[in-house]
Amino acid sequence: MNRYRTPLKNVRGLGAAKTGTEHFVHQRLTATALVVLSIWFLVFVLGLLGADYVTATAAIAKPWNAVLVVGFLVAMFWHAQLGLQIVLEDYIHNSLLALALQTTVKFVAVLGAIVSVFAVVRIALGAA
Repeated sequence: MNRYRTPLKNVRGLGAAKTGTEHFVHQRLTATALVVLSIWFLVFVLGLLGADYVTATAAIAKPWNAVLVVGFLVAMFWHAQLGLQIVLEDYIHNSLLALALQTTVKFVAVLGAIVSVFAVVRIALGAA
């Protein structure tokens, strides 16, 4: 029966894992969020130039600033992980090494995001 199948019929369903579009959309959404949040963060940091520690922590402790800093950090780590994933998929051809590096990148990104968000929450709640 297989001899009557066309080459196209043989490969149907064996293509992409159908997650490429999702990855593309996440990368574009985090990039768009980072454009807006980076402009805000740059203005925020420039406004704190010359400020002492107490003034800086008080500025971060304001609810809107804390939320925006957390959003910036999460978007930054997520976007970095997505970008590094593409680089590793394109340039690392050893399966075991690629798996180890992908796992390491995800672990470092999640750990970095958790530690950063924890620091902001600690400042925002006045425990710093």
